[in-house]
Amino acid sequence: MGAADFETAVQRLITQVGHWEAARWNAPAAGGGSTRAEAVRTLVQRLADQAADAEQRRHRPVPRLADTVLPDQLRVMADDLLATKPPEDVLSRATAAVTDARDAL
Repeated sequence: MGAADFETAVQRLITQVGHWEAARWNAPAAGGGSTRAEAVRTLVQRLADQAADAEQRRHRPVPRLADTVLPDQLRVMADDLLATKPPEDVLSRATAAVTDARDAL
């Protein structure tokens, strides 16, 4: 999987959740255990951590903003990761994480 696959997976997720209001974000994620918002927050943090690893920077927490801006945070973290020009294995793991998050919603 390459950059195009990753970008497609991210865009599909953003299209799925981009119009959600607070009530939908607060619904349980599939399989329970967390909300939909927490599932996407976890994904956003994971992408941020992968970008930091690619640039040999320390991991920093992504700011917790309103649930309704999670699609924007996802787009920014995805773009940041792509800007690092990560190797294929990193993109493959990132694509799988996005797909898994989408399936959990």
